[in-house]
Amino acid sequence: MRTDRFVQKGAAANLPVRSCGPPQEYRFLLLPKATMLAVASAIEPLRIANQVTGSELYRWYIMSEDGAPVTCSNAMTVTPDLGLEPLPADATGFVCAGVEPQRSAGEATLSWLRRQDRFGRRLGGICTGAFALAQAGLLRDHAFTLHWENQPGFVEAFPDLRPSPGIFEISGRYMTCGGGSAATDMMLTLIEERHGKDLAIIVADMCLHTRSGQPGAPQKSSYAVAIGSRNPRLLAALNLMQGAIEEPLPIGDMCERLDISRRQLERLFQRYLGQSPKQVYYEMRLGHAYALLSETAMTVTEIALASGFSGPTHFSRQFRARFGASPHFFRKSWS
Repeated sequence: MRTDRFVQKGAAANLPVRSCGPPQEYRFLLLPKATMLAVASAIEPLRIANQVTGSELYRWYIMSEDGAPVTCSNAMTVTPDLGLEPLPADATGFVCAGVEPQRSAGEATLSWLRRQDRFGRRLGGICTGAFALAQAGLLRDHAFTLHWENQPGFVEAFPDLRPSPGIFEISGRYMTCGGGSAATDMMLTLIEERHGKDLAIIVADMCLHTRSGQPGAPQKSSYAVAIGSRNPRLLAALNLMQGAIEEPLPIGDMCERLDISRRQLERLFQRYLGQSPKQVYYEMRLGHAYALLSETAMTVTEIALASGFSGPTHFSRQFRARFGASPHFFRKSWS
């Protein structure tokens, strides 16, 4: 393979860095419907690190399960460098997924992941790549994450595994991120660990990227940002609701926990959200159900119960009123 492609000329002055041995290699295994934004966000920091140092610090290659082009979630097609091959001893392999992650990894990919793991290779998941890592049985006893949109479906599929809400996680030989610019944060951390903070800062500036800080930084804006209020009781009520989707709390019990009257709670929700607590709670639970319909093979009855509804009939009625189609029709239209 050619290596001159990895160092490009740029206008920024070269930053001298101490040599850390041969170039570090990353291989990105793209699964069907992978999110291109997340893949590019992981690769570009490596390219820029080479550019601003004038050195081949990193090499990167795109892989696919069969070596054939892969169509990403934005309908653009990527031609890989190679198919599934053993990772070199010092290389890191990232599984890059996106839409419909529970169906994107074939048995060849899962077998490849298990084999690389047995040989002690470093592995990771980008965006929803954690699905494939979990299907291969590699995430137990490790901190990991994936895109927040897909976490409800993941938890239903793997009830013994709990993803972190953070933007990325590095746990031993395993590295995962929530996709998008979180991939840049993760790669900047890896660059800093290997080549120092100065290079990581320059690469971040070249990416016009403000680092999010620690891996545990949340993927989503807080409720305070989203609703424009820092009222502690309102925020506590929303957090209580979010934490009790499958077994909804009665509004009266919620008021007791928050030490607030029902009338006060109603006023808070109406003032800041324009809805009653009951309406907001329904929206949360229906949003949870929407995610499960989109991302899992759970039956409508199972989804109804997992979203706190008494049964499929009541759930279907509420779902149709909110989204304009029954759960069955909604799922069929996307199959």
